Amino acid sequence: MTDNQPFGTEITASDIVSTMTGLHGWEARYRQVVKWGKLLPVLDAEAKKDQVLVSGCESSVWLHMTEEAGVWHIDADSDARIVRGLIAIVLAAYHNKTAQQILAFDIDGYFDQLNLVNHLSPSRGNGLKAIVETVKATVIQ
Repeated sequence: MTDNQPFGTEITASDIVSTMTGLHGWEARYRQVVKWGKLLPVLDAEAKKDQVLVSGCESSVWLHMTEEAGVWHIDADSDARIVRGLIAIVLAAYHNKTAQQILAFDIDGYFDQLNLVNHLSPSRGNGLKAIVETVKATVIQ
């Protein structure tokens, strides 16, 4: 698991929106999402335990969250390329943020700006929502 940025560098939600709005067509956006997913470190086998699996995802998604000094650090992985990219998009919004920042972030507005969810299969869209809901549920515990 990582200590600082899940991508090795800071990629913000604003960076994601800026990049995605500059791309034309779903294929270009899809390629970019997969590219972001490749930046995520792969979790080792020991970190991929059933108790950190996100329920509601078609693919396997492992999500680790730790809080240090009020700031949440998130490490996640999936066995599907597109889902790794979707995780990257979520982490750009939520990683290294406080619970208040996570809960206040307009994730639906963010997804609308990306024009993403309507291009996903219903099961992928539900999986994306499950990841978001898992993060939110964890920070309010």
